[in-house]
Amino acid sequence: MKQYNIAEAKSHFSELVKLALLGEEIVIARDNKPLLRLAPMAEIKKRRKPGSAKGQILSIAPDFDDLPADFKDYV
Repeated sequence: MKQYNIAEAKSHFSELVKLALLGEEIVIARDNKPLLRLAPMAEIKKRRKPGSAKGQILSIAPDFDDLPADFKDYV
Protein backbone atom coordinates (compact mmCIF):
# COMPACT_ATOMS: atom_id res chain seq x y z
CA MET A 1 0.00 0.00 0.00
CA LYS A 2 1.30 3.40 -0.94
CA GLN A 3 0.04 6.54 0.77
CA TYR A 4 0.17 10.00 -0.78
CA ASN A 5 -0.85 13.35 0.64
CA ILE A 6 -3.37 15.39 -1.34
CA ALA A 7 -0.78 17.68 -2.94
CA GLU A 8 1.31 14.70 -4.11
CA ALA A 9 -1.77 12.93 -5.43
CA LYS A 10 -2.82 16.03 -7.32
CA SER A 11 0.53 16.45 -9.03
CA HIS A 12 0.91 12.72 -9.87
CA PHE A 13 -2.73 11.83 -10.47
CA SER A 14 -2.33 10.12 -13.87
CA GLU A 15 0.53 8.01 -12.51
CA LEU A 16 -1.53 7.00 -9.48
CA VAL A 17 -4.43 6.01 -11.72
CA LYS A 18 -2.10 3.76 -13.73
CA LEU A 19 -0.77 2.16 -10.55
CA ALA A 20 -4.29 1.57 -9.22
CA LEU A 21 -5.32 -0.06 -12.49
CA LEU A 22 -2.31 -2.38 -12.19
CA GLY A 23 -3.53 -3.51 -8.75
CA GLU A 24 -1.50 -1.25 -6.47
CA GLU A 25 -3.43 -0.02 -3.43
CA ILE A 26 -3.30 3.78 -3.43
CA VAL A 27 -4.38 5.70 -0.32
CA ILE A 28 -4.78 9.47 -0.31
CA ALA A 29 -4.29 11.17 3.05
CA ARG A 30 -4.49 14.55 4.74
CA ASP A 31 -2.14 15.20 7.66
CA ASN A 32 -1.04 11.54 7.44
CA LYS A 33 -4.62 10.38 8.08
CA PRO A 34 -6.05 8.19 5.30
CA LEU A 35 -9.06 9.78 3.59
CA LEU A 36 -9.81 7.56 0.62
CA ARG A 37 -8.60 4.70 -1.51
CA LEU A 38 -8.13 4.87 -5.27
CA ALA A 39 -9.41 1.65 -6.82
CA PRO A 40 -10.59 0.43 -10.24
CA MET A 41 -14.35 0.34 -10.83
CA ALA A 42 -14.26 -3.44 -11.26
CA GLU A 43 -13.16 -3.75 -7.64
CA ILE A 44 -15.88 -1.40 -6.45
CA LYS A 45 -18.55 -3.39 -8.31
CA LYS A 46 -17.75 -6.44 -6.16
CA ARG A 47 -19.54 -4.80 -3.23
CA ARG A 48 -22.94 -6.03 -2.16
CA LYS A 49 -25.85 -4.60 -4.11
CA PRO A 50 -29.04 -3.47 -2.35
CA GLY A 51 -31.74 -6.08 -2.75
CA SER A 52 -29.29 -8.91 -3.42
CA ALA A 53 -30.80 -10.99 -0.58
CA LYS A 54 -34.30 -10.85 -2.10
CA GLY A 55 -36.00 -14.20 -1.66
CA GLN A 56 -33.45 -15.48 0.84
CA ILE A 57 -35.24 -14.49 4.06
CA LEU A 58 -37.20 -17.55 5.14
CA SER A 59 -39.17 -16.11 8.05
CA ILE A 60 -39.53 -13.07 10.28
CA ALA A 61 -40.72 -13.22 13.88
CA PRO A 62 -44.36 -12.12 14.26
CA ASP A 63 -43.34 -9.44 16.78
CA PHE A 64 -40.56 -8.02 14.55
CA ASP A 65 -42.15 -4.55 14.32
CA ASP A 66 -43.37 -4.40 17.92
CA LEU A 67 -41.83 -1.84 20.24
CA PRO A 68 -39.87 -3.47 23.10
CA ALA A 69 -41.61 -3.09 26.46
CA ASP A 70 -38.61 -1.18 27.87
CA PHE A 71 -39.03 1.56 25.24
CA LYS A 72 -42.73 2.32 25.66
CA ASP A 73 -41.91 5.26 27.97
CA TYR A 74 -39.88 6.94 25.22
CA VAL A 75 -42.57 7.06 22.55
